[in-house]
Amino acid sequence: MQIKAYLKPSCGWSNGVRAIMRKHGLAYEDIDIINNRANYAEMVAKSGQPLSPCVEIDGVMLADISGEEVENYLLANDLIKPTDVPADAPTNSACSDEEHARMAAKTIRFF
Repeated sequence: MQIKAYLKPSCGWSNGVRAIMRKHGLAYEDIDIINNRANYAEMVAKSGQPLSPCVEIDGVMLADISGEEVENYLLANDLIKPTDVPADAPTNSACSDEEHARMAAKTIRFF
């Protein structure tokens, strides 16, 4: 399975996608859309919209998606098997106001 995840370096939704990848032991490409303008442009061109996270699985783009939704897609398409292993981070949660404030002070924004 080829997985490209267009993610922010630190974001509740992006961390939820990463948690699902770890939970199921899936290899994926973690593509930084905040610090690399070309990565962001590629995500927008492929997904047809500007919101993240976006996850491309074997050529199918899942736009503006949570980790929980990614897991549901993978299960529904028999790409993974159900497991009782818990995710190590929330899979359907935004960042807190404090996390947003820290990110605003650190990241370079192109949009």
